[in-house]
Amino acid sequence: MASSKTYLEFILEQLSGLEGISYRPMMGEFLIYYCGKIVGGIYDDRFLVKPVKAAREMMPDAELEPPYEGAKEMLLVNRVEDRDFLCELLEAMYEELPLPKKRKKS
Repeated sequence: MASSKTYLEFILEQLSGLEGISYRPMMGEFLIYYCGKIVGGIYDDRFLVKPVKAAREMMPDAELEPPYEGAKEMLLVNRVEDRDFLCELLEAMYEELPLPKKRKKS
């Protein structure tokens, strides 16, 4: 099941307190970026984030779920209605997130 544009717009609105939020469509789903780093994505209308230490500390009871079959598990964000929490979560995660990989030119 692909994610809906409506759910994407809801999450983007919840994150509107942060500068540098962007997204990229990917095979019916959406990758979410914060200041150029991938924080997670929207998969089957679920907001999942990378399981970095800061995210695990802020969401100790969060379930680990794969975004799609065969993928590494990510943390399910279940407090998507709390915009302050979402902004704090992404800010806390930022330093632990890797820089995007450089694409090779063909």
